Amino acid sequence: MFTKILVPIDLSHADKLEKAIATGAYIAKTNSIPVVFAAVTSNTPSALAHTPDEFREKLAAYAAAEGQKHGITATGHAVFSHDPAVDLENAILKAVHDTGADLVVMATHIPHVPDHFWPSNGGRVASHADVSVFLVR
Repeated sequence: MFTKILVPIDLSHADKLEKAIATGAYIAKTNSIPVVFAAVTSNTPSALAHTPDEFREKLAAYAAAEGQKHGITATGHAVFSHDPAVDLENAILKAVHDTGADLVVMATHIPHVPDHFWPSNGGRVASHADVSVFLVR
């Protein structure tokens, strides 16, 4: 059915994404397919990582730990952007194509009034992706 799952994450808030991560892992394990944890960040130093290579290492370690935890094959894919807050959806869509993923499992929030005017990140990804997108609340 699917051949690769992309799960967008924010390493700074990965603990808040557990439901989406567990959902992606369940689908992956059930169907024996790999998961790619994609994270979008800037090239500039941050509290999380001082260099792009350090960020890639942390993402790879996170993916390995999640793979071990859930019994799945998992890798990390870093996308670097000048302004991750503005480019997030485009960066995720780029990650989909760069990795060959054909399913995105992504956390989203319960819609509020402003979301009727400005859709959520997950809503924008789902609206523009040419692959299946599973939004997890």
